[in-house]
Amino acid sequence: MTRTRWIVAITLVVVAVAWLAVSRRGPAGVAVDVEAVTRQPRFVSTVTASGEIVASRYADIGSSAMGKIMSLPVKEGDRVTAGQVLASIDAVQAESDAAGATSQVQALEAEARAAAEQTRTALAEVTAAEARARDAEQQLVRKRDLSQAGLLPSQEFDTARAAADSARALVTSAEAAVARARQTEGAAAQRVAQARAQRARAGDVLSKTSIQSPIDGIVTRLRVREGEMVVVGIQNQPGTTLMTISDLGAINAELKVAEADVLRLSIGQRATVTLASMSGRQFDGAVTEIGASALPVVGTAAAAREFKVVVRLDRPDPALRPGLTCDAEIVTVERDNVLTVPLQSVVLRSTPAAPEPQPGVFLVTADRVAFAAVTPGVIGGLDIEISGIREGDRVVVGPYQALRELQDGAVVAPNTRQPSP
Repeated sequence: MTRTRWIVAITLVVVAVAWLAVSRRGPAGVAVDVEAVTRQPRFVSTVTASGEIVASRYADIGSSAMGKIMSLPVKEGDRVTAGQVLASIDAVQAESDAAGATSQVQALEAEARAAAEQTRTALAEVTAAEARARDAEQQLVRKRDLSQAGLLPSQEFDTARAAADSARALVTSAEAAVARARQTEGAAAQRVAQARAQRARAGDVLSKTSIQSPIDGIVTRLRVREGEMVVVGIQNQPGTTLMTISDLGAINAELKVAEADVLRLSIGQRATVTLASMSGRQFDGAVTEIGASALPVVGTAAAAREFKVVVRLDRPDPALRPGLTCDAEIVTVERDNVLTVPLQSVVLRSTPAAPEPQPGVFLVTADRVAFAAVTPGVIGGLDIEISGIREGDRVVVGPYQALRELQDGAVVAPNTRQPSP
């Protein structure tokens, strides 16, 4: 055998041995990360959100009268009490209107008194006319008797009858005068009432030139200066806001919670609030308000909806001020002694026994995986509560691409890692 034939024969033998080794080893396994199912003594599900510190009770002070600010006796940071004067608006026109309205009321009240006197005079005229009418009736009766007895000329009887008719007509006229006088008196009373309403309105406008605090609190924002003009808000034009009074006795954290999390919240849930301006400190509180509708979306770009959630701080620091940004962690569920796995390890798969996709995990035994259906529970951070498997079972937790394509019975190359604390 020549040298070349020996080389070819040896090469063929090496190739055959290599092929045999590869064929016996089987397909290469999918590289996966594996963790053991752990039992946590205390498992907490939370919702995180950001927002700002606000006073639980505050008032934006505007003006109901237009004019120049003549006096501004408070400054930002001052403590004020309910009823205290915060600002004075130029009151010259309002005082003039009030004085004119008062004079108008006095003049119309005098007219009303005169109308009442006319009514009393008309009533007296009715009484006198009725007396004259009774006397004329009596004269007519006597003269009728005399005329029937032939003792009185017919001319005198006719005269007496005409006098009685005239007296009755005078009574009717006096009664009509009373009705007119009463109408005049009623109209005068209505004019007085109208003038008094105008006086009340003018007095109200005058009183509103002196702006008073509606609550006890602190001036947390002052937006105007003495000498500036203030305007009253109308339909499409907001009025001038002079200042904001805040009651800092109770402080809230007003949060914006994503729509995916808001349904997990309920009144009374405990929360922890932190502030960037007070690093290292935490403030405990509880949820007191959950928005019934989403907050308005700013701009035209599509964005996830958010809901307002209010957390009342239990023991606020006096240094807290409205407008400070904050972050909050709200505890939604708290469980003891639960089995958990990383959230990404739970996938949806269908099996011959259950054609519809159901949640489960891939258990690792030696170098193969088996899909096991589980019942997921609450989510806490990056972990999820499950039931249906045992503590210590090894489950596939990644990578994501491998989990996405992994199937029941697949061969894997497991890389065991320690659970995250």
